[in-house]
Amino acid sequence: MPFLLLKDLPRYECLLEASKAFPDLDPSATEVFLHLLRAGDSAFRTVEVHLAEHNISQGRFTVLLLLLDKADNCPRPSTPAELADMAGVTRATMTGLVDTLERDGLVRREPDPKDRRMMSVNLTPKGQALLHEILPGHFQCMAALMHSLTEAERKTLVRLLNKIQQQANALSSTLPAQATA
Repeated sequence: MPFLLLKDLPRYECLLEASKAFPDLDPSATEVFLHLLRAGDSAFRTVEVHLAEHNISQGRFTVLLLLLDKADNCPRPSTPAELADMAGVTRATMTGLVDTLERDGLVRREPDPKDRRMMSVNLTPKGQALLHEILPGHFQCMAALMHSLTEAERKTLVRLLNKIQQQANALSSTLPAQATA
């Protein structure tokens, strides 16, 4: 789901002019922010098109990826609550995603052997097969999106995006609860 609906971003000069009427508008920060959103939307749409070819949404794909067995040093969530936390969605949203994945035979809920009150969610062979079908093209899509950046530019971009993420986390912790919901 794209977040930025502007097809054409305002020119820097227009932002500079607008800052005269709105002194809190930082033209440089606004320009960077709008470009960040548009790039994110474009990347998201590209991946969404690839996933649609496999009849799966970004949310359902994320759940399948989280359940994929990985090396021992990569923790794998198993309860719906753990999945929700790792995906950054509410537990209700995760329940809906797991419900549809289970309906389609891609995951199954099973009682936790250690705690009968808990349910664990696991990939089925069908879910694993779907991931193995999707992932090669998904990895090619990511590589194609990043192709125009050198290795050094990629590392710089990761560093810069991490700084933005840290600042967003710091700001969100100071906002009232209803503003972050």
